[in-house]
Amino acid sequence: MSGDGERRRRKNTRDGTSDIFPNGPGSGRGPGAGPGPGRPNPAPGRMLRVDGVVLHVLREGSGPVCVLSGGLGMSWFDWDAVAARLAPHRTVVRFDRPGLGLSAPAQEPPTAAGEAARIAHVLDALGLPGPCTVVGHSLAAFHAEAFARLYPDRTAGIVLADGSVEEDPRPLLPRPVRTAWAGGLASVLAAAGVPRALGPAARRMTTRALTVRDHPRDPYEAGAYRTSRVLRACALENATYGYQAAEVAALRPDRPLRGVPVTVLAAYDGSETPRELRWLERQRALATQLGGAFAIAAPAGHLVMADAPDAVATAVLSLTPDLEDPRRGR
Repeated sequence: MSGDGERRRRKNTRDGTSDIFPNGPGSGRGPGAGPGPGRPNPAPGRMLRVDGVVLHVLREGSGPVCVLSGGLGMSWFDWDAVAARLAPHRTVVRFDRPGLGLSAPAQEPPTAAGEAARIAHVLDALGLPGPCTVVGHSLAAFHAEAFARLYPDRTAGIVLADGSVEEDPRPLLPRPVRTAWAGGLASVLAAAGVPRALGPAARRMTTRALTVRDHPRDPYEAGAYRTSRVLRACALENATYGYQAAEVAALRPDRPLRGVPVTVLAAYDGSETPRELRWLERQRALATQLGGAFAIAAPAGHLVMADAPDAVATAVLSLTPDLEDPRRGR
């Protein structure tokens, strides 16, 4: 897409709007978010300082809590269609991980345990301590699973939406070497003006490659993906992918899911190619390994939340139907 009592919690989660939006809450003047042609203003959501990093957070709807967390380099607006379908039934929480969307840069490279803790601390900042359903897409499937294993009492269920699968993750290089190299490369590209020149186009090309339908460009997309901040965040998420996979694999023997409901939702474009069929097999095997249900969203590309928002919303609502009492999760 980690306390020392109430005093530290308040310090870590105080509103940090001025750090990102110099004109105050709702000014829309976050990183890459200022007024511009076709760009809405103000930006939705609010800015909260969580564990020392100012994060862009949205809370919508009412009822049991559901957190939506996107894959590598993704932003809050990638979940718009799913959030609209869930908000009548759930309190939907979205936030941009450090450096992405409108959030401030990360202080450290990401880890699976750190991102699981970040989910918990964002919920604390919003006053939502109860059990929640976490939807993790792609890379964020590692974060969702880590959350369920590290915070079982706070987990109502997890949905892994075309989640990343690594059967035997064994990163070859030391983690500091990979992250230093990725950060250095991002700095060189930023100094050369690559994000501003090519970032939005690269984002659109990636979106087209990972979807089976045409989707309109979000008004905030160009502003976010033309920044060196987002480029660096993407580089660090990519560099730490294998290490995050290994982290989750290491948690599995000692941190059981304890009956947490799990749904593995695989995206399938409808083709009969060996690659697509093998992907379905791997997703089904993951569901079996986690003791969860398996479902297919079709036709859909890897950005399943864009191609098949109904399927994602249905997976969430059917996973925890007993939470329909809106008094739970608040």
